[in-house]
Amino acid sequence: MKLAIGCDHVGIELKPSIVEFLEALGHSVQDFGTKSNSRVNYPDYAQAVAEAVVSKNCDLGILICGTGVGISIAANKVKGIRAVVCSDPYSAKLSKEHNNTNILAFGSRVVGPELAKMITQEWLEAEFEGGRHKKRVDQISQLENL
Repeated sequence: MKLAIGCDHVGIELKPSIVEFLEALGHSVQDFGTKSNSRVNYPDYAQAVAEAVVSKNCDLGILICGTGVGISIAANKVKGIRAVVCSDPYSAKLSKEHNNTNILAFGSRVVGPELAKMITQEWLEAEFEGGRHKKRVDQISQLENL
């Protein structure tokens, strides 16, 4: 799978361990930045990753900021994105199974590297269940056209 990853200056220390983890699992990773700890604006990186996912240049995306909240909100402004911020593996798994999320976000000030890897793995291994959940995901997609 080809994964897009991006972060702001707060997420820069966590990102390399996630990239290494993803590559060890056999995934290809495209890094959309940032690449330094100089202050940046997270919406820029949320947009870049979201556009890579929507255009299908990447299968899924991962975003990191201080809490995961701001960067996920920004990503969700891109039509076709269902980004979720997760601080635990169970929520990450269910977000994929029930909501067919296509971007995972977490906060480097909230989770450490090992927990972030567990969250990522659960999310990547989960599959959308469809069925009753498909109708709800379709309703979410309709909201983008209001």
